[in-house]
Amino acid sequence: MAVSISEPLCQPCIYHEGFKVELQVRRPLMPVRLSPEQVGLEMLCLCGQLDLLIRAQMQQFQEQLGQGCSPEESDTFQAQGSEILDQMLQCLEHLPKPMPQLEDYLDIVGLSAMFPRVEVFLIQGSPVDMLERPQMDDYFFHIAKLNQLLALCQQLEEDIRHLGSHKYIAHQLSVIYQVISSFGGILVFSEMKKDIEANFKQMKQSLVVEEGCRHEPQLAAQYINWILEITKGLSSVVLSLPEELTEDLHPAVSFMSQYLS
Repeated sequence: MAVSISEPLCQPCIYHEGFKVELQVRRPLMPVRLSPEQVGLEMLCLCGQLDLLIRAQMQQFQEQLGQGCSPEESDTFQAQGSEILDQMLQCLEHLPKPMPQLEDYLDIVGLSAMFPRVEVFLIQGSPVDMLERPQMDDYFFHIAKLNQLLALCQQLEEDIRHLGSHKYIAHQLSVIYQVISSFGGILVFSEMKKDIEANFKQMKQSLVVEEGCRHEPQLAAQYINWILEITKGLSSVVLSLPEELTEDLHPAVSFMSQYLS
């Protein structure tokens, strides 16, 4: 009661915009100067991030429509989208003056053609999907498959060397076979596929243990060496990126080559 009737110790000052402090959380502590080439590569990465974000939001729109709800942008999309756009504008600040408009820059360097969803988003301010599938959609899908194949091979090598039981080795190898089959008629994988097809049943049969046996299934040395040859061969192919595996990467590779030459 005494507090409510006593005079305040001080009166708060009215906010004045002159005291506004701009947030610098996303900016580097030390000044960094990017070359035009570095700006181009950074913008490629940012366009890719924004494109994936737009695609995720479009997928959410479809789910909302399927549930009979009106499509609404998520708070996450708005926050992350604004952050990426801010990073793009910061990138442009490194270019020689006068600084181009973001839409103009993307047109000049060719990123608007590679990422049409991003271009439409900049113009309309809302995520819109494309009637035709952009080329860069294949890039992300292809990269994901290559990464999956490499990770599966590395995991299988680790398991076959260190696990006390080889119970699931046949299943792991069959998953690898399915992944390399998903690449279609890639010549560099055809011989490895034939090799797996010719030896898989015998290898799998060797892991069958009699009922009541207390020993964990173990592969014979010949099968261990055979599987390691396959995984090493596949890993080598993925890491070397022969021409057959770079067709779906061509738009991004062509863009980067003009800045890395």
